[in-house]
Amino acid sequence: MQGVSPRQQQILALARTAGSVTVDDLALRFDVTPQTIRKDLNELCDGRRLARTHGGAMLSSGVENLAYEARRHMAAAEKVVIGKYAARLIPNGCSLFINIGTTTEEVARALVHHEGLLVITNNIHVASILMPWPRIEVILAGGMLRKSDGGIIGEAAADFISQFKVDHAVIGASALDEDGAMLDFDYHEVRVAKAIMQNARSVMLVADTTKFTRTAPVRIGHLSDVDVFVTDRPPPEPVAEYCSTKGVALKIAVGLNAHDTSRDAAQ
Repeated sequence: MQGVSPRQQQILALARTAGSVTVDDLALRFDVTPQTIRKDLNELCDGRRLARTHGGAMLSSGVENLAYEARRHMAAAEKVVIGKYAARLIPNGCSLFINIGTTTEEVARALVHHEGLLVITNNIHVASILMPWPRIEVILAGGMLRKSDGGIIGEAAADFISQFKVDHAVIGASALDEDGAMLDFDYHEVRVAKAIMQNARSVMLVADTTKFTRTAPVRIGHLSDVDVFVTDRPPPEPVAEYCSTKGVALKIAVGLNAHDTSRDAAQ
């Protein structure tokens, strides 16, 4: 690979497998200093082969999403915390949509002890997570199954979703722009996501802040289309300011505790 050292080639291979790498893990693996690894990552990021994240780097993306297993392992701990916090915002005895995404799957895992839920989903993994729990009724959308990640997408799925009007929607995004745009890779999936947003009384976006380091070509919508944004750390300042001025409740989930910067935080 032109302009890339053998160690950098191995770093890229690891990133393709796991989706992301950290400075500490790479320094231990290659028995070099963290400064050496940071130099490698800087060069790979300058060449747009990787994108920097807190404490490491992730595979750069633009027109094609990462494989499902790689996405599942990226920011895995952060997604668990986001999922637990988001589930606390969903009351018993309500109806909700949960769409495709590894973060929305963590929300589903955190909902298993809720009671009286009606969950409509186009995510086979979400249906499998919730199916064993007798006090949660699950409706699985019909349509084309995307075998790569268990998502049900396309016109039939969007039409199915449009039959309902629910209390809450939990959605994810593959990438977030600092101007507030929510982005994804597959326009078939986006059609379903838009139908979900249009047919819920309250929309919650769940996304870790690595999504601000990624790009994707298809617009889902804008932060102004959601009521609540749950993430793992403060987002870029323009996004935080937008949430504040537009009344989007920004919830920051950290560890076992969480706080929010929304105007209703004291209520």
